[in-house]
Amino acid sequence: MSFLSKQFIDVIQWTEPEDGILAYRYPMEDMEIQNGGKLTVRESQMAIFVNEGKIADVFGPGLYTLNTQTLPILTYLMNWDKAFKSPFKSDVYYFSMRVETDQRWGTATPITIRDKEFGAVRMRGYGIYAYKIADPKVFHQKISGTRDIYRVPDLEGQLRNTIVARMTDTFAQSTVPFLDMAANQQELGDKIAANLKPSFADFGLSLESFVMENISLPDELQKMLDQRISMNMIGDMGKYTQFQVAQSLPVAAANEGGGAAGVGVGLGAGLAMGQTMMNAMRPPEPGAPQASQPSGGAPVAPAAPSAGTKFCINCGKPVPKSAKFCPECGGAQ
Repeated sequence: MSFLSKQFIDVIQWTEPEDGILAYRYPMEDMEIQNGGKLTVRESQMAIFVNEGKIADVFGPGLYTLNTQTLPILTYLMNWDKAFKSPFKSDVYYFSMRVETDQRWGTATPITIRDKEFGAVRMRGYGIYAYKIADPKVFHQKISGTRDIYRVPDLEGQLRNTIVARMTDTFAQSTVPFLDMAANQQELGDKIAANLKPSFADFGLSLESFVMENISLPDELQKMLDQRISMNMIGDMGKYTQFQVAQSLPVAAANEGGGAAGVGVGLGAGLAMGQTMMNAMRPPEPGAPQASQPSGGAPVAPAAPSAGTKFCINCGKPVPKSAKFCPECGGAQ
């Protein structure tokens, strides 16, 4: 009864029902292959016969008649003499040899590298790559195994982590400063690809292309870099402050009353800030007297104003009675 329940295969073939399939095991349960059966391997495919756990014959694209001439290794493993008459049992695996394009890679977290200018930099990157199966035997032995079907997403995590590891090694060995990496992005991508190819070959794969789309800093570091670039573009801070004050004068002159007071406060604050920044950046002159603090830390009361002065309503400093703005804080009077 077991003999009658078996089915005998005359034609073995496989067409990919969807994208993303790397390896497919032909269903052989309760089925045996006939002597003289046909094996069809289409373009972009390869097939291997596995007998009792051992890889036997490998077939490229073409139409094959299964006999001792087309199955030399299997013939040796099965101890067939000149021809086999009865059906035989074997596992048949198909492999897609197409290039798997538009595979995404990227750093899940920023990686830290040494930089000549900044010392240490945390950076991230992303891009695309493409690969294909180059050696079905190695891929079967190390990756897909006896699974009925093996898909691209099953391998995605392993390849992405391999890329990030090689990317870190390449950046560590690179002498290119971070600010020059954008101009050398293609060169860095080529170096990463060269370091990746042996790792892909170890899985039975071939890296067909590797593209680095972007190299960037985390958001918080990017803001700091933007501020540094802005400071370098400004140049002389004193002249920049004078320019800002000169730009504010026509606005202050065009406003009267409450509007003028508001502008005056802002103008005075800008002057005070600019003066403070210039004083802070200017080194102290030798022999210059240091400001002394009264002993005990007690606050010093402001001096009484003269007949032609009054107190500022904002900072309490003496100002001329006719002044509209305080020369110390810029506040309106």
